[in-house]
Amino acid sequence: MTTAANPTLREAQVVAFVPTIDFKLSRDFYENTLGLPLLGSDDFALLFEAGGTRIRVAKVENFFPAPFTILGWRVPNVKETVSLLAKRGVVFERFPGMTQDEFGVWIAPSGAQVAWFKDPDGNVLSVVQQA
Repeated sequence: MTTAANPTLREAQVVAFVPTIDFKLSRDFYENTLGLPLLGSDDFALLFEAGGTRIRVAKVENFFPAPFTILGWRVPNVKETVSLLAKRGVVFERFPGMTQDEFGVWIAPSGAQVAWFKDPDGNVLSVVQQA
């Protein structure tokens, strides 16, 4: 049972975390290339917002990027989004064994259309248009 004194996480806003070793490159990428508004920064993280979700790009000394998607956006038109981002210098990933179109878009069994790209630290990000 949820009460005001005992809230559940389903009512709480999500904050996403993305690691970076280079604040300057990350700020330029997330703010200028992706167009996310910078809400603030300190010695530990850059804080952006996308669709009502806060994204903390947290400074770390070192890390190995995960080989899978760590952050993604649902978009109304994936090919339009890919085209816009490509014009801003984003390079879309190609994966062996996956049939991707000229935009780098893969169609999932559900019919969702997905394209992947990396941030300056090698974190895998995606855009998806639901079926």
